[in-house]
Amino acid sequence: MSGGPGPADEETLLQADPRLQQAVADFNAADWYACHDGFEALWHETQGPMRPVLQGLLQIAVAELHLERDNRRGATVLMGEGLGRLRRCDDEALGLALAPVRQRAAARFNALQQQSDLGSLPLPRLELARAAGTSPVH
Repeated sequence: MSGGPGPADEETLLQADPRLQQAVADFNAADWYACHDGFEALWHETQGPMRPVLQGLLQIAVAELHLERDNRRGATVLMGEGLGRLRRCDDEALGLALAPVRQRAAARFNALQQQSDLGSLPLPRLELARAAGTSPVH
């Protein structure tokens, strides 16, 4: 038997981790620095299939942090890397719908590549996977 959690266990454990919930909240509040800290801590501890998801979200957050600091070159590189990682992931992971965040990140990445203004483009957001489908029964 292996010593670590299995792939499904890893995802379940991460979803139950309050640090993931806080990182998602920070991401959606555009608190990129705090978000980066949260995703990075989880990424360092994760060795299984959720690692690229965490890394992709982390890279998009750091890209947005670079934008806040007027580093468009760094933002372009990290947005592209994060987007590339998330494109190789399933549409749902960690209880999150990844397609919407990929779409917004892609629009911002294209604008960065074209050296266009990003002011009119919405910031990336993370949505719960179940919010895209049916509402949970209470």
